[in-house]
Amino acid sequence: MKTIYFVRHGQSEGNANRITQGSETPLTLRGREQAAIVRDRATRLPIEKIISSTMARARETTAVILEKVVVPVEYSDLFVERRRPSEMFGVAFDDPRALEMDIQLKKNFHIEGARLSDEEIFIDIKKRACLALEHLARQKHDHVLVVTHGFFLRVLVAYLFFGEGLNSHECRQFIHLTHTTNTGITIFNFHGEGKSKWSLVTWNDYAHLG
Repeated sequence: MKTIYFVRHGQSEGNANRITQGSETPLTLRGREQAAIVRDRATRLPIEKIISSTMARARETTAVILEKVVVPVEYSDLFVERRRPSEMFGVAFDDPRALEMDIQLKKNFHIEGARLSDEEIFIDIKKRACLALEHLARQKHDHVLVVTHGFFLRVLVAYLFFGEGLNSHECRQFIHLTHTTNTGITIFNFHGEGKSKWSLVTWNDYAHLG
């Protein structure tokens, strides 16, 4: 059996200032403090490898964890955050342009090919969730820590529950009704082949933050 520990990155400048983030948004001071706290918790886990999103806020979180958890690391685009239109990067959530685009993004989420520009829609992120789980299942290590992002992690859990049957309505409902905390820990077990090869063990455990 494999155990996969998912950690959402520490608080980023985009989280703190409520702006749409690109790939290079860094951590805040609080985010680096959170990363240090989850790092100390990770020292008590049997981690054999770390896989990190390639986005800056995840890479920074990973770098802090690696200060005390000395294991091999892999950087993978499979675990990056959902890509929003690049025109929104750096724009505040409550900016009229962002609000208008967000309404259209929600309308387009389930429609294959209906993109405003270069964003990911449901079919894209569902496919990536499938590929991410397949990648984790192939890992030779039994205890892997993955540093990822809040929206993508919720899609990943929704895919774990529904598999290829996951549709856009179920996915949106799951995302709407769930939440992840910066450096919260979510744990999956992989049991091998079979109908119930994945199971959710822990969701968004942030006890280490006090």
